[in-house]
Amino acid sequence: MFFHDAPEHAAFRAELREFLDKELPAEVWDMRNDREEMTPEEAEFTHQFRKKLAERGWLTLGWPKEFGGAGASYMTQTVYMEEMSSRGAPGAYDQGIWLAGPALMMHGTKEQQDRWLPPMRTGDSRWCQLFSEPGAGSDLASLQTRAVRDGDEYIINGQKIWTSGAEHAEWGILLARTDPEAPKHRGITYFIIDMKTPGITIRPLVNIMGSHHFCEVFFDDVRVPVECRIGEENRGWYIATTTLDQERSSINRVVMTRSTLYNLIDYVREVPHLRDRAEIRHELAERAIEFEVGRWLCYRVAQMQSEGKVPNYEASISKVFGTELQRQMGITGLRVVGMPGQLEPGSKWAPLRGRLERWALAAPSYTIAGGTSEVNRNIIATRGLGLPRG
Repeated sequence: MFFHDAPEHAAFRAELREFLDKELPAEVWDMRNDREEMTPEEAEFTHQFRKKLAERGWLTLGWPKEFGGAGASYMTQTVYMEEMSSRGAPGAYDQGIWLAGPALMMHGTKEQQDRWLPPMRTGDSRWCQLFSEPGAGSDLASLQTRAVRDGDEYIINGQKIWTSGAEHAEWGILLARTDPEAPKHRGITYFIIDMKTPGITIRPLVNIMGSHHFCEVFFDDVRVPVECRIGEENRGWYIATTTLDQERSSINRVVMTRSTLYNLIDYVREVPHLRDRAEIRHELAERAIEFEVGRWLCYRVAQMQSEGKVPNYEASISKVFGTELQRQMGITGLRVVGMPGQLEPGSKWAPLRGRLERWALAAPSYTIAGGTSEVNRNIIATRGLGLPRG
């Protein structure tokens, strides 16, 4: 793997930065407070910004051209996500485009693709992922939400949890058990579901930061047409694994850490009693080195994909390293600035306007979302190192 941009990637990176300088100036969109909810004005700005991305073909940059995408290489997509995430660009990561879209392109029928892909390309549809359950998060294949065939429909009952953005989503990708007698990986089916269907109840979950990005979703005799099933009945697990590998290979979590780190370094430089302490400089240097390692682990995944390989444990390595780095960054931030780092956004005494407090509270959840560090370490051990299962 080359540790520098190819000429075409360097040119694209420069184009992205020029676009962001123009369309996303700091005085208009400031990510430094790391809030999870948006005001109505911010939501409208996000919608318009996504339209501009769609007009340039960047929303579906990596989709094949036959599906209306740009057919960009995995390396180009990684450059795109790196630059977008470094500015906190709204709407750059979309669950429909990155998760539902690939599943439809690989396993959907022509009619399903024609129905759901065009609104994704234009930024006009919002999606959520309905996978985890209260008793089936890390061990997702243990899910108990049931889907029973009834003529041309399935009747779905159960509960999902930790569903990001469910209260604003129009569509969801859902895993449900259709054969309770089959081994747990073989009795699951993959659906697309209209979130306005009768019988669906969405309850926001207030987290430790007082925000409600996550939701729990209840299904009470929810009827879903058979044409909303993706792929074969009872084969949904194998569709879901491609979705999860996509989720675990993204560079955005590492770049978010860089942004916080650089802001913290700038703050330390301005405070003499912090700047002159060697142990603080050393700790910040460690985080900077770890960021570079995490960045190249992500590019390793992209390089493998560009060579036609399917990263599995490699994606898990990237995910574990990136989210553990996020957690460590929260610890470093509070340790470096001390007690003031615990002040919330809105306090005039809060360093970096409260970003460190937000980061420290949010970071532990990153090691759980998308597959816990423990589960991913098991994948690394068994599939990467060839160790036996205990």
